[in-house]
Amino acid sequence: MSDLAPLSDGSRRDAIIRVRDLVVGFRDRTILKGLNLDIRRGEILGFVGPSGQGKSVLTRTILGLVPKRSGQIEVFGEDMDGLTIARRRQIEQRWGVLFQQGALFSALTVKQNIQMPMREHLNLSERLLDEFARLKIEMVGLKPDAADKLPSELSGGMIKRAALARSLALDPEILFLDEPTSGLDPIGAGEFDELVATLKQTLGLTVFMVTHDLDSLYTACDRIAALGDGQIIAEGPIETMLASNHPWVRSYFHGKRGRAVVTAPRHAHA
Repeated sequence: MSDLAPLSDGSRRDAIIRVRDLVVGFRDRTILKGLNLDIRRGEILGFVGPSGQGKSVLTRTILGLVPKRSGQIEVFGEDMDGLTIARRRQIEQRWGVLFQQGALFSALTVKQNIQMPMREHLNLSERLLDEFARLKIEMVGLKPDAADKLPSELSGGMIKRAALARSLALDPEILFLDEPTSGLDPIGAGEFDELVATLKQTLGLTVFMVTHDLDSLYTACDRIAALGDGQIIAEGPIETMLASNHPWVRSYFHGKRGRAVVTAPRHAHA
């Protein structure tokens, strides 16, 4: 039984992404089975669920990287199926993506990585490209000398920040983060969560964060949606998740790690 509450008309108007009856599968396996989800303007939505159940599949389907079998995806009020290629490209420029391992181009410096989307979509001089890259590097808390480093010269935390800077290159309105704190130590992960929360406030971003990090869910996310058996089994603020009677949600948020986070959160909500 789902813990989903019906959406008010106001919530529907606030949805910057609407997913309805989404079915996605590979060969004879169906991954998402009629999934419904709204991502609301200006929120950080944490997306959780058991490993291998399709959390990243949803992100990639919204982005158009994985085909869907049926269902509807609306972004900025537009049905993604009905768009011309040119219009779809315009919408794609309004979102940024941070993939799980950063996915930086290994042969390019941090500055060159950040400039890649700008070179593809904007007609800017080299001076402006350098200036905008410098601003993005500063925005994510990297030192100026990181600009000329290759990914192999960066720590795990620096790679995440450099990839985040690249995802912000075109000043997007929506940010997709796939396990952004994976592989980071607790301090580094906490700092990254604080950075995302700050960027959301200062830039007015909407953030869709696939994560398994309980600390991120408690301290960075405005709302959480849990995936189970191909559908949303619970959604709401952390208090709603803690009160859920769904077996997986209860075991996830009330297990040993969950209790540890309740009693000693990594940092206060930004």
